[in-house]
Amino acid sequence: MANPFEDANAQFLVLRNAEHHYSLWPAFAEVPQGWDVLFGKASRPDCVEYIGAHWTDMRPKSLADATDGS
Repeated sequence: MANPFEDANAQFLVLRNAEHHYSLWPAFAEVPQGWDVLFGKASRPDCVEYIGAHWTDMRPKSLADATDGS
């Protein structure tokens, strides 16, 4: 079986967890526990663009909150 993350014709979702980590996820697959759908079903390029525009701080949320004093 080919890697579903590389299927140019597939539909994808953008997921995010509690630590604000993002993931590109095949739309046909069950969303893992602890992750929320933020965007999609959409093409892989659209999802990658969404992630690039929204995941601007790579730090886990807990670290960012502690560092920024939130």
